[in-house]
Amino acid sequence: MTIRTILVDDEPLAIQGLELRLQAHDDVEIIAKCQNGREAISAIKTHKPDLVFLDIQMPGFDGFSVVQGLMDVEPPLFVFVTAYSDHAIRAFEAQATDYLMKPVEESRLADTLDRVRQRLSERQSAGEAEKLKEALAEHAPEAAAEMADGGDAVNASRFEKMINIKDQGQIFRVDVDTIERIDAAGDYMVIYTGDRNLILRETMKDLEKRLDPRRFQRIHRSTIVNLDLVKQVKPHTNGECFLVLDSGANVKVSRSYRDVVARFVH
Repeated sequence: MTIRTILVDDEPLAIQGLELRLQAHDDVEIIAKCQNGREAISAIKTHKPDLVFLDIQMPGFDGFSVVQGLMDVEPPLFVFVTAYSDHAIRAFEAQATDYLMKPVEESRLADTLDRVRQRLSERQSAGEAEKLKEALAEHAPEAAAEMADGGDAVNASRFEKMINIKDQGQIFRVDVDTIERIDAAGDYMVIYTGDRNLILRETMKDLEKRLDPRRFQRIHRSTIVNLDLVKQVKPHTNGECFLVLDSGANVKVSRSYRDVVARFVH
């Protein structure tokens, strides 16, 4: 798979340096180079690249403005490149694939491209699965119905595998497999993992869209649990019950969500 790439930086030497380092990666094809944000937006909309290496501080439209200017199109993957580390938090909040410091180290660039390849592979798998469903719906509706009844396994790749969480001025990259439960507190979520608790500023409704519903289920108006980490179901009164998680935590399942418990008793 060729990674069609655009480089954006107002410093020609910076573009040249990154271009030289990318030559070591045979699957990266540089299709355009831009020296400001307006050029970048136009080039991205025209060429529809897979990946954009994007400088943050540029005259006129900065890197974040470029991302905002592409809200009406399917965005590529972005890797921010900058000489200033204080932009890191905002870069991850903008859902950047990665954040590189100038001068870019070859080993760090290789790690970033591995992450890019994984993301693109996930996107491709999801797109192929969607095309298959559309073809089945047109030519074999019965098979399409069976596929729908079998759940959303083909769409699993569209859900997050890693979540960036800004907590106390730091960015934590959390593997969703390690998330045991999530509790809501207004517009904040408390994320419980095996070794730490983190605060995420996001609504439960928005967070649910990012997690695979076959694994992460709401069991209470303000609680989501990872069903893979449930080790015991304890009945309680009035149709309620408690789930015992791997950590030993007990979380109550309210009556309105008791259908979740049925997954463990059939």
